[in-house]
Amino acid sequence: MKIKITGTGLYLPPDIEKSKHIAPLIGKSENWILEKSGVCERRVSKIDVDQMGAIAGKEALKDSSVPDLIINASGVPKQTIPDTSAFLQKEMGFEGIPSFSIHSTCLSFITAFHTASSLIESKVYKRILIISSDRGTRGRNFNEPESASLLGDGAAAVVLEPSKESEKSELLHFHMNTWPSGANLTEVRGGGTNKHPQDIGTTAEDNLFSMDGPGIYKIARKHVYKMMLKTLKKTGLKKEDINWIIPHQASGKAVEAYSSAGGFDKQKVINIVSKYGNCVAASVPMALAIAIQENRIKNGDLALLIGTGAGLSAACALIRY
Repeated sequence: MKIKITGTGLYLPPDIEKSKHIAPLIGKSENWILEKSGVCERRVSKIDVDQMGAIAGKEALKDSSVPDLIINASGVPKQTIPDTSAFLQKEMGFEGIPSFSIHSTCLSFITAFHTASSLIESKVYKRILIISSDRGTRGRNFNEPESASLLGDGAAAVVLEPSKESEKSELLHFHMNTWPSGANLTEVRGGGTNKHPQDIGTTAEDNLFSMDGPGIYKIARKHVYKMMLKTLKKTGLKKEDINWIIPHQASGKAVEAYSSAGGFDKQKVINIVSKYGNCVAASVPMALAIAIQENRIKNGDLALLIGTGAGLSAACALIRY
């Protein structure tokens, strides 16, 4: 699909929490955190996801006009109803722009990127703003040290528009699978009809993040590697042809696995997890925006956006920047 990224934006909260600061809260040492999660520090936001996302969205639009559509592609909403996209639009000062959310937990940006590309390809919209904004630290359960040490806050946004025939930019391939046998491996059990506040037995922890890290890693590693091979076969490319791997920043080990187990050059894997932690759905667009703004990704480069999310799901999108 002939699409191009015409703008990127970031909101990286100014407050930094070092792993040595969270260590006493989870009853572990700083070295334990570094070994288990690979996170040295993460950002902690004092403003909510709609304000965070609006800042990133405005930066992404600085060289564009008003978008035709706003897609919220975040892991956790501001509240259950109304949709967070309405709050994002309000914070940005717009009125009347169609807005909705695409939710596939940590994969929300990748699935939104594909959906937006399809809408542009079908000429429904010409300029789409995708915003991913998450406050992972709000969902931390300090009784689960591994997941609590992973999560961070951040927001990122991209603007997608049609590319000209003379331009290289395009979405080459998209693929997604879901294995519901892994649905209970990553959860926030409350917030919906399940674990309602009025239900007997519902606890505060039901509204916090719960994760079986080893269980997810065991399943995801196998499926993600197969997905990469299928993508290469489908597009007729070799590993050497891919300029950049932009993965969900699930953990230090998960990101490193793209080189250690996946066989990709370590220098090609965008790794920001040690500095920002796992920022849920914002992780992939944050890594993408940082790489673009630092001029690492050049025009014509092939970049593979890839990752896993609760469900258990895996998805990838191969783009030519």
